[in-house]
Amino acid sequence: MILFKLRCSAGHEFETWFRDGAAYERQSARSLISCPACGDTGIDKAPMAPRLGRRAAAPAETAPSADQLRQMLRALRQHVETHCDDVGDRFAEEARRIERGEAERRGIYGEATEDEARALSDEGIEVGHIPWVPPNDA
Repeated sequence: MILFKLRCSAGHEFETWFRDGAAYERQSARSLISCPACGDTGIDKAPMAPRLGRRAAAPAETAPSADQLRQMLRALRQHVETHCDDVGDRFAEEARRIERGEAERRGIYGEATEDEARALSDEGIEVGHIPWVPPNDA
């Protein structure tokens, strides 16, 4: 993954993650990157300062236990199920419809193959994979 600082033709600057530099180039060539402030697709890379300095050591954090992690994933699942629409195996199709403005912009969840998720990402559509744990231990 690579982080680029970008600027639209109106001068708005923002940062976006890409799989690699080639993914940025493909999406940029197809005008798939848009400014989150104004929607402009005239996007160029903005100058970025290299991160050369060393950071002070971060305090050590204790990793959550398996039970704590399971509980956090259950809470995340409950949040997603409460606030997003389940589109089932139509996830990739609905994500594209939302991106094109053919469907209401909203949070969705469902099922997508690895190839579908990769294609969505290459098209500039943000997707994520969440481990879907059972809602309870029963």
